[in-house]
Parts: sequence; structure tokens; C-alpha cells
Amino acid sequence: MIDLPNPPRIVIVGGVAGGASAAARARRCNADAEITVLEKGPAVSFANCGLPYHLGGEIESRDKLIVATPELFWNRFRIRVKTGHEVTHIDRQACTVTGRTREGKDFKLPYDRLILATGSEPYRPPFMEDGGQNVFQLWTLDDMDAILDYMQRRPCKKATVIGAGFVGLEVVEQLQRREIEVSLVERLPQVLSPLDSEMARLVEHELLARGVQLHLSASVERLLTDNQRTSAVELADGQTIATDLVIAGTGVRPRTQLAREAGLELGQSGGLLINDYCQTSDPKIYAVGDMVEYYHGTLQSRTLMPLAGPANRAGRVAGAHAACGTAKPLGQVQGTAIVRVFELSAACTGLNERACRQSGIEYRTATIQATHHAGYFPGAQLLTLKILYAPSGKLLGAQAVGPEGIDKRIDVVATMLHMGGTIDDLANLDLCYAPPFGAAKDPIHMAAFVAQNDLAMAPRLAAFDADFSDFQIVDVRSASELSRLPHLPGATHIPLDELSDRLHDLQNDKPMLTVCHSGKRAHVAACLLQGKGFQGVHNLSGGMSLQRLRSPSAPGTEEESSKP
Repeated sequence: MIDLPNPPRIVIVGGVAGGASAAARARRCNADAEITVLEKGPAVSFANCGLPYHLGGEIESRDKLIVATPELFWNRFRIRVKTGHEVTHIDRQACTVTGRTREGKDFKLPYDRLILATGSEPYRPPFMEDGGQNVFQLWTLDDMDAILDYMQRRPCKKATVIGAGFVGLEVVEQLQRREIEVSLVERLPQVLSPLDSEMARLVEHELLARGVQLHLSASVERLLTDNQRTSAVELADGQTIATDLVIAGTGVRPRTQLAREAGLELGQSGGLLINDYCQTSDPKIYAVGDMVEYYHGTLQSRTLMPLAGPANRAGRVAGAHAACGTAKPLGQVQGTAIVRVFELSAACTGLNERACRQSGIEYRTATIQATHHAGYFPGAQLLTLKILYAPSGKLLGAQAVGPEGIDKRIDVVATMLHMGGTIDDLANLDLCYAPPFGAAKDPIHMAAFVAQNDLAMAPRLAAFDADFSDFQIVDVRSASELSRLPHLPGATHIPLDELSDRLHDLQNDKPMLTVCHSGKRAHVAACLLQGKGFQGVHNLSGGMSLQRLRSPSAPGTEEESSKP
């Protein structure tokens, strides 16, 4: 509890998610507080995450993106909202903010408590300076309006999206919805960097199957402009991509200039440092949203997390603490996120393999494929779920890709991560079951069971991209499967139902790897071989279904088995 003037004057710089949430929460906690929101843009609270979907017409009305207006804030909450007001300076000694309106008039406003919600801004790569009238970024309502206006004036047949993050993939999907041929350029060797490579490959194959021209490990050298319009994108390898429209989404960075100039302390990743109540190094000044560093519960360190969920929750904490001097402390984040890409969804929470390696965290992985509800019930869709865990059994993260049921599984793992759970906890969860909704052994349970077996060495898992040259490989799929699905060179083919009678065909002089399509039958085979005295038996994590994903050069054309 801290001392506050009565009534406190609360000034909030920035709206959208964090600032608007802080304002509404402050009013609910203190009916007498004088609350003013200063927003430099034309809209104080809009659905930033919905912009791509209006671009493609899936959200038909632009008005649906306006979450709250200045009039609503005043009529319902008696909160003053001043749009077109950009704050340019904070005087911490005098407790005032100064700035300039859209019309060029200077203003000064005193505060008892100040909440900063200046958010983030898209990184503007150098090549965009060469662009013309048809080169855009998608970050604000004005950006969206400009793209729509251009497409109405100049119908586009071809578009190039630069950057294969969450927003970039949403834009690709929505431009395809408008029957525009899309090329996607990404400097990394995969889309969606929060996913591990084999999980990202599932998304890449969906993009290719939908006709998206995919350019990975590709850097943009320059934009070729003719008559003030970009007509082609030139890549570093000399390849050119003809285009009528360019939309770049190459990442964001925290908008901290105002805070830096005020002398507020920044963290190692460049975001503003805050405590559990969103206070900065000046206890009278709070900060929320994309501009701050949040505490990552699994990494156990602070990091940037430019997502709407943390911003809204932080706004709630800051608003309450600024208005009445007390609040529940801000919780941890796990980086939980999801995106739809045509008929697939991809989601993640916690750490991926790269984050584990960079942080020196020892980890193992388990990957399974299962249907999102009971396989015998109509409409069952196959999903791929991967979990990461420490040798101690502590959960570290998860990723999932599939047409249905992805959000449910990742939310369950995110909850378990928040509670510091283990794979044993995950295996023992009491999840709801009925055939239209799940299975008696949910994919969550199956992944946990595989992880438990791995740690118990019953048997050990081999990563999908491991070097198998020293292994004796036993493929237990049927002959019909082998004729149409990928297989590993040099493998001995013994269908699972024949394995007990053909043990004499195998040698016990080097490690053994059992494989099938998804890993289920291979696990049965590995247990049998291990029980018969064979040494160094491993099961291929995720099965052969992941082997075709080592390269995204072409989508799979074979009819793949979903048989366990």
C-alpha cells in the first residue's frame, strides 16, 4: 500500500491494449480519480490483432475493430481521452508531461501517477527506403486503411509478404483470400521462429500446398521501383520476384524513447524494467505492454513479449496500483501464442529447442501424432504435439500443429508451465472426455506417457533429425505403407505382427532404432526388443511422418497413413 493524493491525477500515455485496460481498471478501483488518456493516434482502443482479417474481408466491418471510443470512455467511465496528443517529454521533478497535438498546439499536463503504454513499433528495414506507393507495413488502422485504399485504386494480382512471423502468415492467408498470388520471403530457414524446425515444416507444407511461393533463407537486397511503384523484389541471391504490392513485417521493437529520455531504467533486451506492480525505476511512473520486459516463468529471466495478453494483464495491475496503491502482483509469461494458416493452426508455449540451447538448459523432447477427438468419431483430425522437458521431468514447453484442437492442448500445457508442473503432472491430468471432444487418452496424456517412457529408458527416444548411420534400423510398418511413404536407407523391414517370430533376423552388436509412421507401433516393437535382451534400443520420436519434413522444397503428394 502506498500513499496517494485524494483524488489522484492519473495520466496514461498510449491506449490500445495496455493503456486502455489500465484506464478502465483504475476507474473501477477509484471512483474519484482524475484519469486522462493521451493517445497520439486517431483511435484510443482498437483490435490490432484483427487488422489482417479486415484486410482480407473476413472481418467485414471496419467498425468491428474499434474496441472503445473517447465518447464511450467518458460516458461510461468519466475518463478523458485526448486523441491526436503526442507526449514528447516527461518532467519527473515537476511530475508533468508535455507534448504537441495533431494541430501543432503545445500542451502540458500534471500527474500524480503516470502510466506509459507507448507499445512497440515495426522495424523498418533499409530496403523500404527504395519502395514506392505500393510498399506498406501493417501495424495501425492507418496502415490498414492505406493498403485497402491502394488495392481499391490499383487492383493487385501479385503480392510479396516479407517476414514469416505470426502477422506475416496472417497477411499471406488473407491476401490469398482475395485471390492474390502471394510470395513469402523469410531470411531465416523456416517460418514461425518460435517453433522448432520440424514443426514449422508442417506449416510450410500447408503454405506450399495452397500455392504460396515460399522463399526461405532469403534476404531482400532491394526493391525495384518504376514510376514510384515497386515492380519487383530483388533477393540477395539475385532472384527477382515480380509484385504489385509489398507488405513487410520484419519484427517489432519497443517504443522506449520517451522513457529513455526521462532516465528510466531499461533491461538487457531493450525493454523498460518494471517490478511486480508494473512500476518503473521511478515509483510514480508505471509501464505496460510491448515496451516492457516481462518475467518469463520458464526462462526465469526478463524478456520482451509483444503480445496482447500480457499487455492487457499488465494494464489491469498498473491501473489498480496507480489508482489505489495496491494490486495483485503481475504474473509470469510463457510466450503462449497461436496462428491460423489456412486449414492448419500452429501454437506454442514456453521454450523451444533453440531457447533451451541458448540458455544452457538441458532438455529432451517427445513428439506424438493423434486425433483431436476420438478417432472413431466422425471428423477426427490428426494433430502433431511436441513437448520439451528437463531430465528431472520438469515441463519446459510445447508446440502443436493441426487443423483442430490445437488451442486446447497448448493452453493446458501453458497452465501446467505456470504452475511449475512436470510430465508426471501432465500425465495425471483429469481432462474431460466424450467422443466428440477428445479421447480417453488425450494427446496431452499420450505426449506425457512418451516422455515418461523416455526418461525411464523404456525405451529411449531418438530425435527426428539425429544421425542414424550407426543404428540398426527396424521398420515395423506394413509392406503397403513402405511402397508409398518415406523410409530410411538400410532399414530392415519386419512388420510389427511378425517381429516376435523374426528376432533371429536382427543383430545385437550396435544400437537399434525402431520406426513406424507415428511412433506408436515402433514403441511396442522397442519394448519387445528391449524385453528380449537387445541393447541400446531407441524409438524414433514422431515417427517417419516427420522425416519428409527435413526439407520444405515441395509439399508432400503421397497419401499419408494416419494408422497408429
